Amino acid sequence: MLQIAFTESEKAKLKHERFHHPHPRVQQKMEVLWLKSQNLPHWQICELAGISENTLRKYFRAYKQGGIEKLKEINFRKPKSELVAHRTTIETHFREHPPATISQAIEEIAALTGIKRSPTQTRTFMKSMGMRCVKVGAVPAKVDVEAQEEYKQKKLEPRLEEAKAGKRAVFFVDSAHFVMGAFLGLIWCFERVFVRTPSGRKRFNVLAALNAVTHEVITVTNDTYITGTQVCELLYKLAALGYPC
Repeated sequence: MLQIAFTESEKAKLKHERFHHPHPRVQQKMEVLWLKSQNLPHWQICELAGISENTLRKYFRAYKQGGIEKLKEINFRKPKSELVAHRTTIETHFREHPPATISQAIEEIAALTGIKRSPTQTRTFMKSMGMRCVKVGAVPAKVDVEAQEEYKQKKLEPRLEEAKAGKRAVFFVDSAHFVMGAFLGLIWCFERVFVRTPSGRKRFNVLAALNAVTHEVITVTNDTYITGTQVCELLYKLAALGYPC
């Protein structure tokens, strides 16, 4: 039997850490060494801790090598995918050509690197790069990114600074159209329940202006249409607030 000498201080630390250390694997190590300090035979320690004799001897060697601090080390083996070496190539390709499916990603990775992995392994690797499967968004077909950036830097941001300084007011204006109808939820029932609701052709329209600085919202509403008349009505409301132009 391997002999290990324990001081009373070490016994107290082992007893404490076997319950209070945040990691369960370290708690197990402390439990094993505390049982050893109580002079229990090795077979009984293995049975109580649920470990093999090889693991028992491994814990003992770690303790003799570095004491309690050595037992606190967590050294799980983390095998790295062969794809890691090709991460830059794969990431560059996928930024230009996002795959629609995992099957497509598998084939494109194989073509780039000569390495083919299962769907699960490929999905895990793609997530490790920061990729997610999300719905594609839409932008207006005629969008001009450069023109938008120029407008933001040369027109919008200077006006926002003037608004913060009280020299002018900046409003963001948009409209929303709410369909009048019932919100259908889920209920427990023996037969499907039907509720009376408007047809959905009638709407409640809201034209609003949001103050970019104070976040005050000024609205014009109706249940017909948003036309130039409502836009003029909103402008009259804004003019009546007396903001500097």
